[in-house]
Amino acid sequence: MKVLLICTEMLPVPNIRGGAIQTYICGVSGLFSEKHDITIISREDPDLPNEEVVNGIRYVRILSNRILDIYMQGIINFLSETKEQYDIIHIFNRPKLVLPVSELAPTSRIILSMHNDMFKPEKISRAEGAAAIEKIDTIITISKYIGQAIVAYFPEAAPKIRPIYSGVDLSRFAPWKESESALRARKNIRSQYNLESKKVILFVGRLSRNKGPHVLVKAMSHVKDPDAVLVIVGAAWYSDDSISDYIAYTRALAERSPIPVITTGYVQADEVHNWFCAADIFVCTSIWEEPLARVHYEAMAAGLPFITTSRGGNPEIVQNDNGYLVEDPEDPLEYANYLNKMLSNIEAIRQMGLRGRKLVEQNFTWRHVANNILSVWADS
Repeated sequence: MKVLLICTEMLPVPNIRGGAIQTYICGVSGLFSEKHDITIISREDPDLPNEEVVNGIRYVRILSNRILDIYMQGIINFLSETKEQYDIIHIFNRPKLVLPVSELAPTSRIILSMHNDMFKPEKISRAEGAAAIEKIDTIITISKYIGQAIVAYFPEAAPKIRPIYSGVDLSRFAPWKESESALRARKNIRSQYNLESKKVILFVGRLSRNKGPHVLVKAMSHVKDPDAVLVIVGAAWYSDDSISDYIAYTRALAERSPIPVITTGYVQADEVHNWFCAADIFVCTSIWEEPLARVHYEAMAAGLPFITTSRGGNPEIVQNDNGYLVEDPEDPLEYANYLNKMLSNIEAIRQMGLRGRKLVEQNFTWRHVANNILSVWADS
């Protein structure tokens, strides 16, 4: 089949600037291309050509300025001018693209992958959302939570919802005791930051209040282990190391912490896995209703036990004693209580982390994700 994948307007594919959706598309598109003719549309980037073919996949990159209307017009122009007829057009996270795309490609089957709650009233009108749902064959959701959120606004969408969890590259994210490359990365990072004898607590993500790293910094005041170190990896936005008011606030908290806190700033997408190799515990501090953060899969693949919050889809990833669930994500003491329990018995929590790794191997590889999506394409 000829298949067109349409990414969002925010970041390019491949994921040279990071991005959860861009990483997802990179993870599955190569597997798709084993059986199908794949074209990917994403936003333009100064370090990438506007059009190229790599490993049999055609990439088309369109001006967007991170503005959906500009990006949409570029997609409309592409579909109006192309001579290709696509069997499937798979749109990622932008239901507002469904109607203009379906109008220009009336014989294509439309699949929509939802990674966020983009059907809420402030994102799309009732009339436009209902019309889009009518055109869509299947709505793939990143978690059951996102599917339930869509159905709450549009009950008629229920028969079209298909939850498919995300995935991770097992060769890049690996337990350091079971991988020579992961062990080298661990030793290099720990040597560079003088962490050789430390117990490293890791946060990875965009630095904003709704992601909650400031609460984790506050929790350090209640952590008892003198060998503990908190590392915060991330920036205000992908490829952006500017200091927002929130980042300045978080760093000010870190300076007063009795437990050392390291803030790395922005780390390139192809280097983030090194920090997972270097860590002992991973913490996701989402305060907002997180769809289901992909960092959980990366932590589990690296064999890390984790703490996450009860918000959104995050609880769906807590399985088989692979992590702990914080009920109040704004309570530093709740994080600290779990951290103290984990830090007091590192060997026991390594077994917890390895259970998470096994869970990923069995359910959350990119091959699993691609096969699940291919089954949707075949059934539509």
